[in-house]
Amino acid sequence: MKITDIKSFPVWAGARNLFVLKVESDDGYYGWGESGVSGRELAVEGAVKHFREFLIGKDPMKIGALWQEMYRGQYFEGGRILTGAISAIDIALHDLVARKLGVPVYQLLGGRQRDYVPCFATSRYPLEGPEAVEDAKKMVANGWTVLRFGPGHPSTIANNNDSIPYEPRESIALTAEWIIKVREAVGRRVVLGIDYHHRLSVAEAASFCQKMPKGTLDFLEEPIRDETPQAYSTLRSMTDVPFAIGEEMSSKWQFMPFIEQGLTNYARIDLCNIGGYTEAMKVAGWCESHYIDVMPHNPLGPVATAAMIHFSAAIPNFAWLEDRSIEPGFDFDKKIYTEKYELEGTWYKVRDVAGLGIEINEDEAIKHNFQYWETPHLHRKDGSLTNW
Repeated sequence: MKITDIKSFPVWAGARNLFVLKVESDDGYYGWGESGVSGRELAVEGAVKHFREFLIGKDPMKIGALWQEMYRGQYFEGGRILTGAISAIDIALHDLVARKLGVPVYQLLGGRQRDYVPCFATSRYPLEGPEAVEDAKKMVANGWTVLRFGPGHPSTIANNNDSIPYEPRESIALTAEWIIKVREAVGRRVVLGIDYHHRLSVAEAASFCQKMPKGTLDFLEEPIRDETPQAYSTLRSMTDVPFAIGEEMSSKWQFMPFIEQGLTNYARIDLCNIGGYTEAMKVAGWCESHYIDVMPHNPLGPVATAAMIHFSAAIPNFAWLEDRSIEPGFDFDKKIYTEKYELEGTWYKVRDVAGLGIEINEDEAIKHNFQYWETPHLHRKDGSLTNW
């Protein structure tokens, strides 16, 4: 069996683009994969085109060797664009090989360890008013036991679509006020977290934690950027709130200090960024040896969700899978995704199907071709830029 083609599909999904690809073989088998580098899909497509040139003609069964060739086959190794491309190809190779063998992808990962994959829900309302409290109560009434919110911010009018005012100190004061009210409304049995989307400094993140009563949060996700592990070490010494870190990380080497130094309590591994199953399984095993649970990052499309379900089913140290399907904005058109996983209450059932269990209509995907979309550019009142 040989690889005959790798086709790229940057697909507009209503709120942003998704980058999916298809690896085809000479005996009719194929596999689907997805990249997680949101907002830079054309860059990932360019990397895929480079890899395609030497992957055609290779044996798709040699997944680990092909991963090494893609990662080490250039002078400038790694980086999120390259590993985003490697991720999509690696996931697709697992799908292809599993289809060839007639088994679910999770069998290639050691077999499934659970029949259902529990998820957590993210509120559509930021923590800046009573709507967040009401939404929390509604989600709990619908069976959700793990809730996540985004930070609030005083209402301001953006100057344009690309530049939005954002003051971190104003945000942490408002967010702390309303997350306390959410906790009071849902009680202690609900797991409650917040994703600060790396918008804070060490001092700001510490101040935020200090503004809340002990036990308000069960996890604080990505409060600061991950480039400097020592900064997380400093923040760790200033608060006892558990951290959920890792969605930006694109290799086991990047995860290393966060695991070895105990800087994360939940590993936010993203299959579509870190290098696919080949790299993710190594990181998950490493986390297991340090008693760190995996809480996969999954904000993208049906291919990513299918891939995450198989990963989540195959590892022992799993917490919850991120699910965004209950949020408005994305359009996962059934004309495109003719077979995909559907949320059952608050979890996904692990299906016994060959491959990932995902099918895409290529002709329909092409009709929803790439549209330019840029992440918001946040700026402070003094005009300086800050993280989105």
